[in-house]
Amino acid sequence: MKRIYLLRHAKSSWEDVALDDFQRPLNARGRKAAKRMARHFAEKSIRPHMVLCSAALRTRSTYELLEPVLQGVPVSFEDCIYEASRSDLLHRLQRLDGHLDSVLLIGHNPGLEKLALALCGGHGDHLGLQRLESKYPTGALAVLDTTVPHWPELDVNRCSLAEFVRPKDLDPTDDDD
Repeated sequence: MKRIYLLRHAKSSWEDVALDDFQRPLNARGRKAAKRMARHFAEKSIRPHMVLCSAALRTRSTYELLEPVLQGVPVSFEDCIYEASRSDLLHRLQRLDGHLDSVLLIGHNPGLEKLALALCGGHGDHLGLQRLESKYPTGALAVLDTTVPHWPELDVNRCSLAEFVRPKDLDPTDDDD
């Protein structure tokens, strides 16, 4: 079995409207949510075999707040994940090394949300699916399991949603993005 963790970057700042979208940093709420998600990773002993992270500043910053609990998991910062479509993200996952059993992909909407919905195709945790279909807020994590033995065989409807965790699930006082 292979496991895919799909994490949307934490909430970004729109304070400086002159900044290029690629260079937008996290805001205070985003940093707080990413730290909360890092605690969730630690509590659930989430430690993927590899991290694929968009090279955009807000995704790199989200990763940096998770990195201490990932304890040296190899990371690849990739420009191609920024503004990637569902199809682009799927093709990137299909190119993973065959020895990897799990991956954390830190990316952006709408591609990440469309990928999660397509991969699980309505299979898995009922409440998680309802939440995922409703909204994929910033800082949210979708955990998908698949029985495909090799990454190139990964395709739509080949996964099951094991869990969908939003920052507000970890702190009910937090509002969704």
